[in-house]
Amino acid sequence: MNFHLTKIPERTSKPRTHGITMVNDKGLSVAEARNLVSGAGPHVDWVKLAFGTPLVTAGLHEKIRIFQDAGIPVYFGGLLFEAFVIRNQFNDFISLLKEYNITTIEVSDGSIEIPHPEKCGYIEKLAKYGTVLSEVGSKDKDREHITPPYQWIKLMKAELEAGASYIVAEARETGNVGLYRDSGEVREGLVQEILTKVPAEQILWEAPRKDQQLYFLTLVGANANLGNIHPAEVIALEAMRIGLRGDTFDLYLK
Repeated sequence: MNFHLTKIPERTSKPRTHGITMVNDKGLSVAEARNLVSGAGPHVDWVKLAFGTPLVTAGLHEKIRIFQDAGIPVYFGGLLFEAFVIRNQFNDFISLLKEYNITTIEVSDGSIEIPHPEKCGYIEKLAKYGTVLSEVGSKDKDREHITPPYQWIKLMKAELEAGASYIVAEARETGNVGLYRDSGEVREGLVQEILTKVPAEQILWEAPRKDQQLYFLTLVGANANLGNIHPAEVIALEAMRIGLRGDTFDLYLK
């Protein structure tokens, strides 16, 4: 912090186990990666290289190294994991992780059907290589087959038991599936029921919109784990976390 104010909530320190901010990188250049580290590096905990962007990003090695040298783990979005699995290239995926020194790994099944025991098997295998983030809720993009809360909880608990360190509660970059209704409104009953069975510290809530971030900061506190944050919004989110944005100004003054 650049100066002192009273009644500022205590933030966890890096490397954090909770209070995480995950940035969604949809194709930052090497120069933009340097700028992100320079301007917001202390507040970025993970960078996700979204969907298939790593395959077509120029200077990928250099960009990843910029983040890693700043102590910011980088990982490939779950869709890339699925792209390797559907092509029977799982071993190639492991080789890719080693090539880029990636030790944070996302497992998802949003674009292909993976039987849940098989998904848990992938989690178990990948947990030997690093920290696994396992995504739950992607199936709720099909509004005719909304997953009930008890099923979310069942999946989450099984994936944690298989070796996942965190569950990613799905919203996608649009913030209108999984945790959210079409309008982007939080499915509050779902969230609150999940929190009766799964520790908040082990859930990364995808919350690309400001109103969604506000909901989880109000519910969980300043150290809620939040993901799919736009690179340009990291500082604004950190200010919101500590009550220095209009939406949270009164949270910590009482």
